[in-house]
Amino acid sequence: MPVPSAEFKKALQRLPEKEKEALLLRAARRDAELYETLSFELLPDVTIETIFEETSDRIHELFAVGATGRLLNRSLTKALQKATKEVARTRRITKDKRLEIDLNLYTLRVIFDNYTGQFDSVYGGFYTATARLAARTTQLISSNLHEDLWLEYKSDIDDLLAQLHARTKSHGLKFSLPRELVLPD
Repeated sequence: MPVPSAEFKKALQRLPEKEKEALLLRAARRDAELYETLSFELLPDVTIETIFEETSDRIHELFAVGATGRLLNRSLTKALQKATKEVARTRRITKDKRLEIDLNLYTLRVIFDNYTGQFDSVYGGFYTATARLAARTTQLISSNLHEDLWLEYKSDIDDLLAQLHARTKSHGLKFSLPRELVLPD
């Protein structure tokens, strides 16, 4: 992504208001993510809660519609990859780490409520991707949230990690999967 130069900033400041508005509208029409970022920044009815609802609906649809077919494990892995991209896109729009954690937990809940039977499949891609998301979410909580908020997530994270460790595939992971969210002393 290019960094605006000082000369570019000065030229932008010299533009009349109508031209700035036209330029901004044209850019927002071309880039959906820019449009959503501007909507979040400028419109009072676009809040963290509404963005959470919209994104969680899209994640739910990814698994409900996208996770079908003869090779369910592969479909679920692709749905999980798309869900992770949705969460990353939402993080770029809002810059809210807690929202990212909540959406990751929502994704994990959808998986654990509906698709844990696929963890026992011969193909380990879906299990590995789910374990990676759980490990990343645990790391996000400990590195980006204040310690007082950790307790709010501890029981959910510990339950998900325990279920992942209960599978025999947990021994073959090529990364470290924590056993629990460790609270600070």
